[in-house]
Amino acid sequence: MKVVIIEDEKPAAEKLKKIIIRCDSTIQILAMLNSIQTATDWLLENETPDLIFLDIELSDGLSFKIFDTCAIHCPVIFTTAYDEYWQEALEQNSIDYLLKPIRQEKLENAINKYKKLKNHFSLNYSSVFQPMTQPSQNTQYRKRFLIKKGADFIHVKTEDIAYCYAAHKLVFIVDQRAQRYILDRSLNDLEKELNPAIFFRINRKYLVNIHHIQRIKSYSKSKLLIELNPPAGEEVIISQENTLAFKQWMDA
Repeated sequence: MKVVIIEDEKPAAEKLKKIIIRCDSTIQILAMLNSIQTATDWLLENETPDLIFLDIELSDGLSFKIFDTCAIHCPVIFTTAYDEYWQEALEQNSIDYLLKPIRQEKLENAINKYKKLKNHFSLNYSSVFQPMTQPSQNTQYRKRFLIKKGADFIHVKTEDIAYCYAAHKLVFIVDQRAQRYILDRSLNDLEKELNPAIFFRINRKYLVNIHHIQRIKSYSKSKLLIELNPPAGEEVIISQENTLAFKQWMDA
């Protein structure tokens, strides 16, 4: 099991790590992150872990903000000194809510709950639910966006969007002329509003237009590196978990 700990107090993070390993020595701690920013950066650039232990009140705000930028597809065990956030936690992949100081017995129960859920849902449901997730022929996708730029409002046609990306807690769209605009939406919202035959979420940071993919190259660990037009100014990598779906999308 691969685990990430997000906790801003180093002693608390180290203590949690020790208790986790004591519960199950086979657990691998991939990263120990101490803020919304470091957590967001790590989650955008790495494969999804099996489980996240997440403190709620971090040094740069409430950790729920992480979900606005990152599409987290794994269970989360919240660890906090406050009991008033349990309802928000239930809306964000939570399988347990542990109050500090965390007791060994409570943590063991939470980890066992994860293992039971994993075994229960070990069947690959993607093929079962695929017909339900296919877009309907009658689905209406976005044709344009009205965007405020300074004192003016402009509209951008969706066919002119080369790609969208998240950075610094903001979402940007880049058009075919390399013009960049801030959009008051999350990438998750955009993914639902744009035609999936044209736009694909290649990782947690980028949503790209198929017509603006200039080159696709092999990368380490079965990942892919793509070059966009206009250039993104950084390496744009398709995560290993998305590689197969991306190839099927490109070959449709």
